[in-house]
Amino acid sequence: MVRTVQDNMIDGSSYCTIKLPYTVTVNNEQIAVNATADYQKVLNNINASNYDDDIVKIDFPVTMVYYNYIEKLIPNQADFDSLIDYWNLYPDLLSKINGLNINYPITINSYNIINQAASSQLIVSDQAFFNFINNLNESQYISLKYPITIADYNNQTKTISNNQDFENAIKYAIDYCPENNLVTLDFAAIITKGTWEIPYFYDGTVKTSNYSDYTFVFKTDQSVVATKSGVSEMGQWESSVQNGVREVKVIFNTGVLSKLNFNWKLFEFNSSQIRLRDAATTTNYLYFQKKY
Repeated sequence: MVRTVQDNMIDGSSYCTIKLPYTVTVNNEQIAVNATADYQKVLNNINASNYDDDIVKIDFPVTMVYYNYIEKLIPNQADFDSLIDYWNLYPDLLSKINGLNINYPITINSYNIINQAASSQLIVSDQAFFNFINNLNESQYISLKYPITIADYNNQTKTISNNQDFENAIKYAIDYCPENNLVTLDFAAIITKGTWEIPYFYDGTVKTSNYSDYTFVFKTDQSVVATKSGVSEMGQWESSVQNGVREVKVIFNTGVLSKLNFNWKLFEFNSSQIRLRDAATTTNYLYFQKKY
């Protein structure tokens, strides 16, 4: 997705970025932002003194690029303020994972189960990869052609040989790249607030539909109540940190709910989404999202 964090000292938003080039004024100094390296000039000016206002004034019009590559022309400060206010309504959107850059080109093999056609596609950029994923449908199966290489937030190159390596690299970026750790959240406080539903469950195959009518309430006494059509079933949940990894267990005794009883590891979460995975012989996934 679009790199939206690098210019936060200018636009104040992690969900969009200002398209280069453009000009800003900081503490009466005009700065031409022609390349990403010029962000440092803005920071240097802001940090040069403790006795100025450090207000960054953008020379409009500018074009804003959203994290999903949509572009919008912003003619003035009022429209810019309205846009930032809009994005601030979604402070916990699981968006771009910073600190992991794919070295292109890569090749994706795909198979369409409807017309039984196999194909492959060369992907040459982040935007091309995003658009490819964004346009997938349920009849398509894809696989990356390994090995590929990535660069982490320290610009260290690493070879990725399989899906598990790729997921682990993403998890490492989530946990250790400073741009992904702007707010510290309390997992127990998050999961015990509100009502949750399951938008995705994978156990060898996608089995989300088995849980589409369930709601879940996680309580502070480690009980969890699953309700469907007015009928509730009581289970247990527990969470602990083992070797720096948060483990989550959901325990039910009967029916489809007992199929959730894996030793889950927390992949990522915020106040409205929780993503768990179990990487054993096969990798399984369980997602919760806040319903209300």
